Amino acid sequence: MKVVAIIPARYGSTRLPGKPLLDRTGKPLIQHVVEAVRRSRRVQDVYVATDDRRIAKAVEGFGGRAVLTRPDHATGTDRLAEAAENLSLTDEDIVVNVQGDEPEIQAEYIDRLVDLLADSGAPMATLAAPLEEAAAQAPDNVKVVLAADGSAMYFSRARIPYDRDRAAARYLLHLGIYAYRKKFLVEFASLPPTPAERAEKLEQLRALENGRRIVVGVVEAATPGIDTMEDYAAFVERLKGK
Repeated sequence: MKVVAIIPARYGSTRLPGKPLLDRTGKPLIQHVVEAVRRSRRVQDVYVATDDRRIAKAVEGFGGRAVLTRPDHATGTDRLAEAAENLSLTDEDIVVNVQGDEPEIQAEYIDRLVDLLADSGAPMATLAAPLEEAAAQAPDNVKVVLAADGSAMYFSRARIPYDRDRAAARYLLHLGIYAYRKKFLVEFASLPPTPAERAEKLEQLRALENGRRIVVGVVEAATPGIDTMEDYAAFVERLKGK
């Protein structure tokens, strides 16, 4: 069974255009992400899926592998599926989706995710981390509630579970990293959006609404992503301090 990581990257980010190519550290941001993923012991190959030749050129410039995809994909998952179909993968090979704005993703988290999917028999896996109650109020923090077997029951931007009697509910932050069996990834991308997915603007609900199991591993803490220029400046400062 082969394990590949594919990092979707586009130039036209709404909040931070050109984000993958920010280079105040001496390296483009996408290079930091690729290097972080390469530290995984379970990932055999790393690719960047992009529709922008500037990003592809930058990736090839530091010795990475770029896969050019169509420019009209609605989601990163669609881009991921097209890239996966262009690679020599079997139906049961594992594709890990790492966001292109996660330069501090932990290799141990990737390994945990791959092992979780490989051992579960499920078609899809993801990660979560503990979340403070105050942060659970924010709709940008996507929450997940788990069944007893570690499968996702539901993902929401709302505060779930609702702690009616103030009984110190456990809140889990969903982390935007996924692993798929290649056959399911292609199937998933072909399915139409579902009602809860459209309401919450959360793609993973499409899998649950179609009766597919998502196994969830709980890790110690989330790693910081880059959504704004302030996030990027903070990353640059953290890097200087190492």
